[in-house]
Amino acid sequence: MWARTIRLPKRGSDEAVATATSTTAEPGTVATPWARVSTRLSSAVVTGRMQDRLKEKRSVERRVWAIKWGKRAALATAVAAAGWVVLMSPLLEFDAEAIEASGYGSVVDPAQVDTVLAAYDGSALATLNTSHVENQLTEIIGVSAAQVEVVWPSGLRVTLTPSEPVAAIPSEDGFALVTDTGEQVSTSEEKPGDLPVVAVPVGEEHERILSGVLGVLDETPVDLRERIENVEADTEDSIHFVLRDGPRVEWGSVDDSPLKAEVLTVLLASPEAEDAEVIDVSAPSLPTVVKS
Repeated sequence: MWARTIRLPKRGSDEAVATATSTTAEPGTVATPWARVSTRLSSAVVTGRMQDRLKEKRSVERRVWAIKWGKRAALATAVAAAGWVVLMSPLLEFDAEAIEASGYGSVVDPAQVDTVLAAYDGSALATLNTSHVENQLTEIIGVSAAQVEVVWPSGLRVTLTPSEPVAAIPSEDGFALVTDTGEQVSTSEEKPGDLPVVAVPVGEEHERILSGVLGVLDETPVDLRERIENVEADTEDSIHFVLRDGPRVEWGSVDDSPLKAEVLTVLLASPEAEDAEVIDVSAPSLPTVVKS
């Protein structure tokens, strides 16, 4: 019988190692018993780190979101509080006793102004319609214009432009005081000492005469106007008046009134006016003086 002897490589030899390597290793891996375990452990570590970073990112996003909406909520609360203070707080309500008013002139009744403003007592200053208040004030007799300004925290500053009378017209009850537009702003039982008395024909057909007289008085300087005692006119081109301490003045029409006033002022200050009976400035470039 034949016996076949098989020679095994020696343990530890290079050939044994090569054999073991060829039977256990996969392409692209390290030929050790722990290779696959090591690979699985590395993947788990990476996945854990990614999850930790995602959690940290979400936590940061939540904090940013909370801060952003917290600021918005705080801003909304501040706006609401400011709105309440401005619109509802009694600290910013109009107090009818906190009024700074000026410009009443000689004819505007302060009581009527107070009545208009008292209607807004307790109103929020922020919503007070000052333009509407101004319109109401101009409806008062003698008020030509009005300006209303808010004075925080609870007052108003009222500035009136009065319609001052320039003449007195005789009436059944005394005298009607009228402005340069013919508006009656007051009455007087006695003849006023600082306004000229106008005597002109009455009626619609004579309105132009009155308009011419009032135009002359309006364009006459105040110091000169106060010296006029009375004004008369039969037509709009024959206006004349008498000074309280001087002669009769022939004025003519309303045309060139500023120049006529200047010429008359110069003549009244000259020696020529001492004994003058009539001064004619109807033609201001050629004035004449008639002495008594």
